[in-house]
Amino acid sequence: MVMSATAFTAGLLSWTLLEYLIHGVLGHLYNTFVTPLHAVHHRDPRAVFAIGAWIPSLAVMALLLAVFGLAAEVLFYLGLLCGFFAYEIEHYRLHFAHRLLRFERRLRERHLVHHLRRSTMCLGVVSDLWDRIFGTEPDSQELAALCASVRNIAPLGGPSNLALLLSSINASGRMRVR
Repeated sequence: MVMSATAFTAGLLSWTLLEYLIHGVLGHLYNTFVTPLHAVHHRDPRAVFAIGAWIPSLAVMALLLAVFGLAAEVLFYLGLLCGFFAYEIEHYRLHFAHRLLRFERRLRERHLVHHLRRSTMCLGVVSDLWDRIFGTEPDSQELAALCASVRNIAPLGGPSNLALLLSSINASGRMRVR
């Protein structure tokens, strides 16, 4: 039981590093296949969900469960997957929610600094740990000034790409053709 909980927790926490590497390193610091995909979100922050990654990620999880059961490595992947989904929800909230918890307000300010002031800084969305470790966080005085400069920007209105996708699915679960 302890090994299972440890494996799951390790996967969950490892997501923060993976998110930093995908978003920050592959999306911003180097020009990779992720860069143009992520640029869509910077042009239109309503495109906040990595919808295309959900089905393959869940398919891999189903395959791992079918082949290996609840092995520690599968639980690690499950933790990673839960971290990914928690990130998706939090990222959505940072852009759209009108009421945020204190820690979310801090994350939102950092994320808006990234979007609106310094696109190669504040690369971690759900954690600032890797920004501090890898030097992509401005010094504390600059960060405070940058956060103050975005503090009063209102959350986004209108539907996200997820809401638009869901609205295009009819009651029988089939996609409507427009």
